[in-house]
Amino acid sequence: MPEDLDKQPGIGGELPSEDVMIAMAESFSALADPTRLRILALLYAGERSVSDLVDHLDVSQSGVSHQLRILRSLNIVRYRKQGRMVFYDLADDHVRDIFSRTLAHIIHD
Repeated sequence: MPEDLDKQPGIGGELPSEDVMIAMAESFSALADPTRLRILALLYAGERSVSDLVDHLDVSQSGVSHQLRILRSLNIVRYRKQGRMVFYDLADDHVRDIFSRTLAHIIHD
């Protein structure tokens, strides 16, 4: 474990604050939805438009937008607008790491 992580509350013995635990639970809850995980899998390779996400998922545009709002509210994804188009990407490398480590954990024998 990297040394700087040892000094973080909740790693190495101390419990994180209640606010941090609630925020973590909300993030894990958001990641517990298969549609949201499919969205993250598509975004793992890079930025995509909402219409591109809709084309790859068996979900309506309003359904994809709803899921993206949830992920955005928890800072799991970020977006940018280009004219009328909206593009989404994973918020940062932490999200990328959580996704890839969870996938590796699940497929590991």
